[in-house]
Amino acid sequence: MENLDPNSSMFILVAAVAGIVLLFIFLYFVPVNLWITAQFSNVKVGIGELIGMRIRKVPPSIIVNSLITATKAGVELTTNDLETHYMAGGNIPNVIRALISADKANINLTFKQATAIDLAGRDVFEAVQISVNPKVINTPNVAAVAADGIQLIAKARVTVRANIAQLVGGAGEETILARVGEGIVTSIGSAATHKSVLENPDKISKLVLQRGLDAGTAFEILSIDIADIDVGTNIGAKLQIDQASADLKVAEARAEERRAMAVALEQEMKARNVEMRAKVIEAEAEVPRALAEAFRSGRLGVMDYYKMENIQSDTSMRESIANSDSESKDSSKGKNEKK
Repeated sequence: MENLDPNSSMFILVAAVAGIVLLFIFLYFVPVNLWITAQFSNVKVGIGELIGMRIRKVPPSIIVNSLITATKAGVELTTNDLETHYMAGGNIPNVIRALISADKANINLTFKQATAIDLAGRDVFEAVQISVNPKVINTPNVAAVAADGIQLIAKARVTVRANIAQLVGGAGEETILARVGEGIVTSIGSAATHKSVLENPDKISKLVLQRGLDAGTAFEILSIDIADIDVGTNIGAKLQIDQASADLKVAEARAEERRAMAVALEQEMKARNVEMRAKVIEAEAEVPRALAEAFRSGRLGVMDYYKMENIQSDTSMRESIANSDSESKDSSKGKNEKK
């Protein structure tokens, strides 16, 4: 060893490193361990297929292990089927678990259906579990008003089972909850009184089930149970109060309109009186001129003028006496009323 050439030592070291690298590359592209495991599991997978998976960037471990699991469970699949589903973006282990569960539960689920459900974004394994073990969905509080105006607040439990045939394109839980809520509102609204609903809440369940609310959904409704029902507010009385308040406001508005019209009419009459008074004053201002003109023309004598003045004085005196008598009568009447 001491007599080796330094160049020879470097060459041996480089060759050893290159050999190790080539070995790792060979083991990466040729997963011998997976091939041996597949052979002992009676799964026919060739070395060339494993190398092709590496080249196509498909993890051989997922394909082989899933194929071994399916084969042991009695589900016949091929590597090509699993590779195609993986390259389409599917979850292969989940599909295999769903197929095995469906086969053990005697549920008719094909690989094509399972992959379609998986690629549609639904959990196919969970769907199979719900088919075997039905799921209970709790609805939110649903408020409805009976015919007598009393509000009832109900809460239901809906037991559903997955419908495998409708999982692709079928509506989800939100649609079930919306339809059940609509059915509860319709059932309570058709009741004559709220007491009849409280006495027999199972009527709601029967009426809702008869409507076929699971049509077009990914679930089959097995039962609808009313978990709780409470009495809310008296909506009918509240509506009557609101209507009475609205009628009162309308009446007040009309009364205010009539008052405004009366005030406007009064103002108009006052304006007309002022106008007439102005005309009277204007006419009175013309009297002295007319008298002077009558004196000048000789149509009115002095004695005639004095007689007219006496008549006016007498008329004024009579009016003042009449006013004083009426005031004295009013005052005496007021005193008698006080007594």
